Amino acid sequence: MTPMIHPVLLCGGSGTRLWPLSRKSFPKQFVKLVGGESLFQTSARRFCAPEFMPPTLVTASDFRFVVLEQLAAVEIGAAQVLIEPTPKNTAAAICAAALALEAKTPGAMMLVVPSDHVIPDDARFRDAVIAGTDAAQAGQIVTFGIRPNHPETGYGWLELSQAPDADFSPRPQPLRSFVEKPDLATAERLMAGGMHLWNAGIFLFSTTTILKAFATHAPDTLSHTRTAYKGAELDLGFTRLAPAPWEELPNTSIDYAVMERADNMTVVPYGGAWSDLGDWDAVWRDGTAHADGVVSTGPTSALDCEDTLLHATAPAQQLVGIGLKDIIAVAMPDAVLVAHKDRAQDVKDAVAQMKATGVAQAETLPRDYRPWGWYESLVVGPCFQMKPIVEQADAYFGEYKITRYEDKFARELGAPQ
Repeated sequence: MTPMIHPVLLCGGSGTRLWPLSRKSFPKQFVKLVGGESLFQTSARRFCAPEFMPPTLVTASDFRFVVLEQLAAVEIGAAQVLIEPTPKNTAAAICAAALALEAKTPGAMMLVVPSDHVIPDDARFRDAVIAGTDAAQAGQIVTFGIRPNHPETGYGWLELSQAPDADFSPRPQPLRSFVEKPDLATAERLMAGGMHLWNAGIFLFSTTTILKAFATHAPDTLSHTRTAYKGAELDLGFTRLAPAPWEELPNTSIDYAVMERADNMTVVPYGGAWSDLGDWDAVWRDGTAHADGVVSTGPTSALDCEDTLLHATAPAQQLVGIGLKDIIAVAMPDAVLVAHKDRAQDVKDAVAQMKATGVAQAETLPRDYRPWGWYESLVVGPCFQMKPIVEQADAYFGEYKITRYEDKFARELGAPQ
């Protein structure tokens, strides 16, 4: 009998490679990049099936109301929401979720998934997860390997023990090794060999198994996270992990802390479509292209362009590309990105440079989300700020209405009277 599976959605990342659409104040998992829902919403909806329990969320304090509002908009309730005091990478987040699930349901089967992946075939992915449950119940740490379609250098790779079937059926097998993000020549060799899959960072295991793995391979992470969980405070239904012990945690990934050291790893091949939309080149690859390879979103026009991404967000703007080839052009009201597709991975470096020089657009959007709705800065001067304040009209379905304009004058900004 297949045990009930508890999805754990990791939704605290910043996604700087998709700047300017994704920023620290409102990262890519909450943006409507594909279709009419955010990546986070489609990730949660993916597990609305009989074998799955309501999701556990691990997120940052700034996003606590965003996650609930977006879940309510698709009529999904969270089992619990854990708030990280600061980002500490995936090891700490997964350890906290395991402790929280273990406290409520000892030995629970947990599926750890990033909330910003695109997986078009939900049923096929769920079948792959269910195929891994027997191994997970037997004490294995199950990971899911994605069939590669190009020699990607931005992912880690998984080495199989045996070649997958021709139809790529989700049959669990022992994982031989992890391969760090390779250079292009190595990635081409791995892909040609047929014995390696992409590491998607998706895992299935029982709370008993993963907590034992932390105790063996990362005892400090387990100790500090347990202290942070024991000292957690409930706040409006959220579980705020204690900040002092949390700050003692290393900033490390689950791959480095546990997976690369464990000897009980199993991989389930997944042959369906998948993307983490990790950069703008990935958005171009996964988009619907015209005959000339142009992928366009929003108010855009292309003339004599090839293999180019044009992405615009503001109805009052028109993004026009002329004679472009292998170019990414993204236009927002407060920021514009133009880059060669070969340099898509370097967007994060540009964001770091802007952040170092105090450019506000590096991390923040003009629109700021609050539990009651949002406001957007239209005009900012030395002694005033004008912004529309949009209050939530229906907390369940996420509908909004504009209620008033508000000026913030010198007294509130702290300017000289």
